[in-house]
Order: sequence, then C-alpha cells, then structure tokens
Amino acid sequence: MDNTLFYTKLKNHKEPITVLLSKTDNFQRIPDDWYIIVTDIKGSTVSVEKGLSELVNLIATGSIVAALNIAKKHTIDIPFFFGGDGATLLIPSMLLQEIMEALIIHQENIQKEFGIDLRVGNIAVSHAYKNNQELKIAKASINELHTIPVILGNGLHFAEKTIKSRDLDFEFEVKNKQKALLDLNGMECRWNKIPPPENSNEVVSLLINAMQESEQASIFQNILEKTDEIYGPLQSRSPISIDKLELKFNYKRIRTELKAGHKKFSIINFLKVWFSGMIGKYMYLPNDQGQKYLNELKQLSDILVMDGRINMVISGSPKQRKLFTKYLDDLEKNELIIYGIYVSKKSIMSCYVQNRNAKHIHFVDGGSSGYTRAAKVLKQKVNHKKQDL
Repeated sequence: MDNTLFYTKLKNHKEPITVLLSKTDNFQRIPDDWYIIVTDIKGSTVSVEKGLSELVNLIATGSIVAALNIAKKHTIDIPFFFGGDGATLLIPSMLLQEIMEALIIHQENIQKEFGIDLRVGNIAVSHAYKNNQELKIAKASINELHTIPVILGNGLHFAEKTIKSRDLDFEFEVKNKQKALLDLNGMECRWNKIPPPENSNEVVSLLINAMQESEQASIFQNILEKTDEIYGPLQSRSPISIDKLELKFNYKRIRTELKAGHKKFSIINFLKVWFSGMIGKYMYLPNDQGQKYLNELKQLSDILVMDGRINMVISGSPKQRKLFTKYLDDLEKNELIIYGIYVSKKSIMSCYVQNRNAKHIHFVDGGSSGYTRAAKVLKQKVNHKKQDL
C-alpha cells in the first residue's frame, strides 16, 4: 500500500482541540514506512546567550521551509513541528533522500556562514514502533485558516533523543552534490521583537510533558481547558498583536536573511530582498488588503505545537501566570506532568511566505528564545528526578 499521501488525505477535524483529545479514536497510527527527521542546533543556549535568538529561530525555520518547498513540489502535505532551536518533520519515504540532501546543504551553509552546528538526522517510524513507542496523529483546524498536526505518543521525542545520542554529523549519503538543491524561498525574518498586546505585559513560553504516555490525551485536554479558562481562547492569548508589529528591515537583517537562506550576498540579491520588503510594506498599510494580510498573519501564527507534548507561547499578566503555574505545580507534584517555563517581555517571529494571500506561516517563540530556555528548565527537572531515584 502506498502511504505517500497519508497525511494529505487525513481528515481535518473542525472541533476544538480539547474536544478532539477526548476522542482518541480520531487519531491514526503513522505508517511504518514514514520517517522522522529532526534538526537541532547544538549548544543553542550558548548562541541564545550571545544574543542570537532571532538567528536561532531563523535556522530552525529554514529546516521546515526546505522540507515544505520540496513537499509542495510533489503536492504532498507533511506535518512539521517548530521547536525554537530546531524542528521535527514527519515525511513519506519517497521524500527522504531529497529532503535530507537539502537539510545537509542547510547544515553546511549554517556552519560556514555563522559557525553554528546544526544537527540533522532521521529514523524510520518503524524503528520507533520496534522500541515500543506510540505515534498517532490527527489534523486539527484551530481557526478558519490554520490547521495543525496533533500527536499522541512519545515517538517523536524518542527520535529526538536517539538522534542526539548519536551526536550526529549524520552520515547520510548525498548522491550527487551538483544536483542536490536547497530551496529556502519564502523564508523571512523581518519583524522587530514584538511587545505583548494591550492588557498583557509578559510572554510565557511553556513545554509540558505528560509522565504517562497512555494519559497524554486526557491530561493535555485538561491543561488546554485550564489555559482557556485562565487566559482565554487561543486567539485572545496570542502574543502577536497587529498594532505592535513593526518591520525591522535594515542592512544587517537583509544580510542575515540572505546568508541563512543560502543566497550569495551580492548587490543584486540585496536589492531583490529590499525591493520585496518595500512591496511587502504596502501589505501593512491601513487599507483593506493590508488589514486582510495582518489579520491572516495573526491567525496563521504557530503559537501552539502538539508533538507528543504541549508547546505554547502565551501572552498575559503575572496574575494569570501565577494561577496557571499553581495548577501546573499541583499536576507536577502528583507526578502527572513535568514542565518547563520561561517568561519574557517580547516574542520573536520568523516566517514562511509562499505568497501574501493566506499562504504564509509564522513561527513564534518567546523573547530570548523562550522555547530553548524553557527546555533548559525542563531538562534540569528531569535530571533532578533521575538523581532522586
């Protein structure tokens, strides 16, 4: 059986994620012959502490854009998960060679241009299953424009640990370096750090793991219901506010975008990006077309990622956070979850813009790489737990 279009043909569920999580029969097992690809910046905390948060996010975004441009060429939908300092992808076997070759070129380019080590690796979904890992998926519409994949099971985190433990410079054969292509068209990083919306004064980055794989669905359902109760629905707790968006379109930003995008830094390429930015600015003017784009931008911002754990970026007040962390602390005390949190004053956003008519995705992270810093907190808690055993 050809499973290439498994995700493309997967039913798109319109009910809220909290309802979807209560109906686990709607989740389907990912085919054995698919692959999990993981990219991850080695020592990302060091890069973040050097003030390179936006570059770290852009490199992670590039991993997704490279894969999506290849999948689009073959008219195949693939699930992807942005993690701040890396990304995880699920792909059919027919795309493996082409996507891995592109990611190895991306890896080499990032090392050459910025001296940053990007880990790139893959394992077969069947390998995760052989190691007793679960991996089920559903598609969820979180609004009229944006659909996200929702994973149940620890398969993706097993893949991440496996690939990191090999400490890869991954030995994947690039069959023909002359023919291998890296297409990062559409990748942009042109927004200033974004202050939280009015009536909010902080941005919270959260990573939440369920301690028991079998209880993920019910625990995540309860946590998301509590998030709605304290912070309001997804759109109202988004850290992206249209009136706080501000383009940062200067020489340094264009130069970084070109270098990260595997494009020669030349006058012609510089002017192309600059001209594209000038056209883009028209989209942000207070006219009907501009407002349509900006409203779409907010809806198409990836502020909730469900990859076998909850990853989310929320804007709100310290009072709301204290209420929410008290709830999470109680769950953690009862050994139902373990979580990492980081609080910042702004969010950062990198983008994949195929065109400006509902064909764009915006990857959001907390300021100072909130996901990376929350992951550090989570890792410390896990290590303490191991020492206590």
